[in-house]
Amino acid sequence: MYIPFESLPAHSRIWVYQSNKKISQSDIDTISETLVAFTQGWMVHGQPMEASFDIRYDQFVIIAANDQASGCSIDKSVNTMKEIGNAIGVDFFDRSQVAFKLENEIVLLKLSELTKKINEGVWDHQSLTFNNLVDTKSSLADFWLVPAGSTWLKRYLPHETVKG
Repeated sequence: MYIPFESLPAHSRIWVYQSNKKISQSDIDTISETLVAFTQGWMVHGQPMEASFDIRYDQFVIIAANDQASGCSIDKSVNTMKEIGNAIGVDFFDRSQVAFKLENEIVLLKLSELTKKINEGVWDHQSLTFNNLVDTKSSLADFWLVPAGSTWLKRYLPHETVKG
């Protein structure tokens, strides 16, 4: 059953979906309508789950559940996100781009260009990036937006800048 995202407890399980491009307002409206309907009927083992979603920075869709979601229920959410992406022409499963928050703007950089972009001064170890592997609402608040030097991206950094 749908409840507002803010009403979910901190231990709620989340899934972060990063879009391959900025999401327009009309597409946000489509996503919202679809996910309200989806979360309203989302079930685990035939029982309704308290669930919600949030859209942040016009770039990320976060789905949350205050229950232990089963494999089947998680598959349903993944399929719903694929359907939404197909409907609005957005890819939520493109893992070839990394999102950074640079000067209060979300910037997507291709993995293949990370070294070039660091040499150009576009990003460094202090640049904020998104850890989309966070899996609870509390970790979203505390560990989603983090310095690149504290993530797997440190392998792209010159060794003298990495603080360990």
